[in-house]
Amino acid sequence: MGDYHPIVLELLKNRGISKKGEIKDFFEFNYENLTDPLNISNMEKAVDRIAKAKEKKEKIFIFGDYDADGVTATALIFETLENLGFKNVSVYIPDRQVEGYGINETALKHLKKLKTDLIITVDCGISNWKEIKKANELGMNVIITDHHSIPEKLPEAFCIINPNLENSGFAAKDLAGVGVAFKLAQALYKKMDPKNIDWLKWLLDIIGIGTIADCVPLLFENRILAKYGLLVLSKTRRIGLQEMFKVGRIIISENDMPDVHKVAFQIAPRINAAGRMDHASVSFNLLLEKNQAKARNLALEVEGRNQERQKVTAEIYREVQILAQNLFKDKKFIFAENEHWPVGILGLVAGKITEEFKKPSIILQKQEKEYVGSLRSIPEVNIVECLRECSDLTVKFGGHSQAAGVTILHENIGKFYKKLSEIVEKKLKGKEIVSVLDIDMEISSEDIDWEFMSELKKMEPFGQGNPEPVFLVKNMVIADLRVCGNGSKHLKLSLKGESGGPKIFDSIGFGFGDRFPNIKKGDKIDIVFNLKEDSWNGSKKIQFNLIDLRII
Repeated sequence: MGDYHPIVLELLKNRGISKKGEIKDFFEFNYENLTDPLNISNMEKAVDRIAKAKEKKEKIFIFGDYDADGVTATALIFETLENLGFKNVSVYIPDRQVEGYGINETALKHLKKLKTDLIITVDCGISNWKEIKKANELGMNVIITDHHSIPEKLPEAFCIINPNLENSGFAAKDLAGVGVAFKLAQALYKKMDPKNIDWLKWLLDIIGIGTIADCVPLLFENRILAKYGLLVLSKTRRIGLQEMFKVGRIIISENDMPDVHKVAFQIAPRINAAGRMDHASVSFNLLLEKNQAKARNLALEVEGRNQERQKVTAEIYREVQILAQNLFKDKKFIFAENEHWPVGILGLVAGKITEEFKKPSIILQKQEKEYVGSLRSIPEVNIVECLRECSDLTVKFGGHSQAAGVTILHENIGKFYKKLSEIVEKKLKGKEIVSVLDIDMEISSEDIDWEFMSELKKMEPFGQGNPEPVFLVKNMVIADLRVCGNGSKHLKLSLKGESGGPKIFDSIGFGFGDRFPNIKKGDKIDIVFNLKEDSWNGSKKIQFNLIDLRII
């Protein structure tokens, strides 16, 4: 293990990566390490059926989803089929407000009128057994590609490709919807045009966006897709993305490589915004648009939707925050509903409420006959398992352990809330939920130099499942300090080790401006931070991004 920095090896060990082979795989991953898609259960069957559709000139519809994962997965399969010479392919993305998540019967009847023979779902379908039965009755085959939890009853689709199926054949079980769609794209190229399979690399920009946006663990194949996705994103050929960067003032180029944070907090929210505030077709068209003027207009529309989304989210969050403080102070589960709240915003609000109050939450829109909404949870409560226990009171539900969507009839809402509250209360009985700051390692300021920074960089891309390391250094001395930023919101410190060595480290505490009113030059402090490389006017320096500090 002598090739790797001892602190980096310790970080990996703490994350369950300690065997020589595991460490080698973690550092030496590349695109060629992607597993063979034809080993996946039902993949050959899916490819053969899609090839038959091309041969018979059948009508294919890609049935997508309206979030960033679903939109990128839809674009990926559409471009793949288009590039393989398919002529009769269209896309259907449901309206979030009107149709909700997944396949619905009204959409199926519409697709049948359009003489559809084959539906390929991306990022949805696994929970739609009733709708798949209807599709079969209407004479349409359905190939499901999805990554969501497996329900008790599976749809009787033509075939299902999902890493969560028993004996699925997937080497990587945590792929996003776009990752599952990519395995199908790989398989189609292997079977239909193996000489040009490298063309798929140009799709990695949207694969990376969808993978990062869906917060799947960035390990194994996801690590490869995120790493090369960021690389391709830095030189993307997509005019729509280029225009989005310009309009949104997002600095991305071959000289300004994007990171996971930039995708998660600047790109993904903009792609999501169209589906949240209006219809996701705007974002889908933006990804595929080849005309610069049209791409510019789409980018401006997406930017406007995102600004509207931010404003509406903040307003609803304030309303729910007041409810949570007053009505749910002594409850373990937060519930809020309103007929005027847009469905597309509810998950964002639930996430913010759960994060603030450390309690599972459900935020619903009251519609004419049903309540539709989103749930977010804490690590101690698997919210999908809770919903399964209430399935007799729901129209439909689906999602992951920490995030889900649900539809409930008006007459069942009281019983549903009572039962779900009791289940959550039971799961949290005797458990004290406290805010915990997870620190990876205590190190010394003497350990921090450019060689260490270089080794640390090899652990990227950081994200879900491979978080950016959080360090603790004790007994740092404040050599200088000042508040900065608009409204003096931030705290800048110059720090040195207690040994009195020559090293001075720049530190920034965002939002720390008024948190430590008594802090002064000469104080000794313990700090918790991430390490960053700060570049300005051609010069580089190591910077501590403070997470917390304690005056000794």
